[in-house]
Amino acid sequence: MTDETPREPTQLYLISPLDVGGVFADRLARALDAGPVAAFQFRVKDVDQHEAARLGEPLRRICADRDVAFIVNDSVALAKRLGADGVHLGQDDDSIEQARGELGRDAQIGVTCHDSRHFAMEAGDAGADYVAFGAFYPTTTKETKHTAGLDLLEWWQGIFEIPCVAIGGINPENCVPLVRAGADFLAVSGAVWNGDEEAAVRAFNAAIAGEF
Repeated sequence: MTDETPREPTQLYLISPLDVGGVFADRLARALDAGPVAAFQFRVKDVDQHEAARLGEPLRRICADRDVAFIVNDSVALAKRLGADGVHLGQDDDSIEQARGELGRDAQIGVTCHDSRHFAMEAGDAGADYVAFGAFYPTTTKETKHTAGLDLLEWWQGIFEIPCVAIGGINPENCVPLVRAGADFLAVSGAVWNGDEEAAVRAFNAAIAGEF
């Protein structure tokens, strides 16, 4: 990045709760209609692929109708089955090369890099479309084994063109330092789904808008 190239505004990246049954499809539609959202990640655990596909298909359609990228967590096979826009890979999942071969050159492939500059550079070299750093704040969504600092976002933004995602315990009240440090996307889950999803999306976008 150069000083002559202003950074694009930070965007929201919603991550599903583990329970996406019942009325969740309606909640997702309300969240996406409440303000700009760039992507939605479908993240379910301990569910076989047939059931995951059944749960994911209506959510994929909701995203497609609103031009929001639908990303599947962990599973390249499920992403392919659902016709997802991409897949998010952990360090123990399939390789970027495997995912690209299965999903095609236009798929959005993201990689969890925790607090590691090495992992992030490896992912970039392998063709990732974005890298995710975190956790930045305490979170109850998943076990926190790695803690990232603002300097990681500043370092990445200063050197690399590939977008970076900040994740972990982010809410409308604490997100501004991440925006200022260079997060291209804020990945959020509990801060949206544990309360009023419409109000949360509006609050996030208001906080982001205040920095651009």
